[in-house]
Amino acid sequence: MKYYDVVVIGGGPAGLASAISSFDNGSKVCLIEREARLGGILKQCIHDGFGSINFKENLSGPEYSQRYIDEFIKDEIDCLLSTYVTNIKREDKNFILSFVNKNGLDYIQCKALILATGCRERTVKQVDINGDRPSGVFSAGTAQNYVNILGEKIGKKIVILGSGDIGLIMARRLTLEGCDVVGVYEVMNHPSGLPRNIRQCLIDYNIPLHLSTTITKVFGRERVEKVEICKVDEHMNLIEDSKEIIECDTLIASVGLIPENELAESLHIEIDPKTKGPLCDKNFETSIEGIFCCGNCHHVYDLVDYVSQSGVIAGKAASEYVKGNLKKEERISINLPSKKIYDPNKLVCIMCPNGCELEFQGDEVLGNKCERGKKFALDELNNPKRSVCTYVKTTFKDRPTLSVRTSNPIDKGLIFEVMKQINKITVDKHVDVGEVLIKNVLNTEVDIIATSKI
Repeated sequence: MKYYDVVVIGGGPAGLASAISSFDNGSKVCLIEREARLGGILKQCIHDGFGSINFKENLSGPEYSQRYIDEFIKDEIDCLLSTYVTNIKREDKNFILSFVNKNGLDYIQCKALILATGCRERTVKQVDINGDRPSGVFSAGTAQNYVNILGEKIGKKIVILGSGDIGLIMARRLTLEGCDVVGVYEVMNHPSGLPRNIRQCLIDYNIPLHLSTTITKVFGRERVEKVEICKVDEHMNLIEDSKEIIECDTLIASVGLIPENELAESLHIEIDPKTKGPLCDKNFETSIEGIFCCGNCHHVYDLVDYVSQSGVIAGKAASEYVKGNLKKEERISINLPSKKIYDPNKLVCIMCPNGCELEFQGDEVLGNKCERGKKFALDELNNPKRSVCTYVKTTFKDRPTLSVRTSNPIDKGLIFEVMKQINKITVDKHVDVGEVLIKNVLNTEVDIIATSKI
């Protein structure tokens, strides 16, 4: 049985950051990931908006995770891919992990354990909708995986339930793929996604957002044919005479995320009822000594930069625990920040997730926290520009798509023309992050570059 100082479960941004941090602090580390590739959920988040804090850049999800993957590989940290942890038990002061992969059942031993298992989506089953179970009903993340990773078309006429960020982002992605997104229906009287996503994913593409409205019934036997929508009052009661039938062939549910903590619960770790994740101290140590938790399985973060930062803290603390130097802290309950409510009458900067509200006072721009906000406001007034993030097809069966983006924002009016040029490409060779696939697309002095590698 192999022994490690620290074992990390989960190979997303939190797991990678914690493994690197533990290694940098002198620990022998092994990372276990259930998928065949590192990167976690960021592999399918091909849109930009990541890294503004940690890297001071506007990166796509694959680009952001590749920064950590490259460092992880350079450090030669041990890694078990396509591996599932089936049981964890404690013997003396060590943890014994049972796991299974293509080689069968095996065991590993460590002194400290870091849980970085991420979060999962709430499903349509957790929403009170009547009807049969036809095909064409997806969670937002599942739809994202089908479109961005597998390159599949999931439908033609789309209705989205819930205004979570993944749902908003998929509204834009599906529009770029030629789908008709009928609308986004949100039961609350305000959107739950970031203001920047309301602006660049809905308003930019004239996709209507219906607040205080929910879906009450799905029609269709084999495939979704239509849905029933209904408005709600301030007490969340249905307004019966407001019911309306909307024709569609696809329903996407974007109804929130919750920490994935089956392993934590199986270990009887104390769970915070507010966040649904483990109750931890400032070192991200859980109620069980030697077990740490970081990233979205601790609580769901708005920004991936904070996910990585929590991994760095947990990784260092786990190493200090192994050395016997960890100072015990009082466990704390997280106060989740309230989200900024989008005001459609204000100009919202989309250059980073801060979503600064901007205004003009004469020729001066007010409200921006950085120079990028000032430039965005002036561009928005005179010549609106947007980044285009999408994928190209490949000839590789195990990697049918390769994520790409514009190297810089382009004129908003050229988005669909640029998409036509991108859709002409098929990659049949190995490609690295940042490699130019189309030089000077449509004479814009902007290139189309790869944001992941094959």
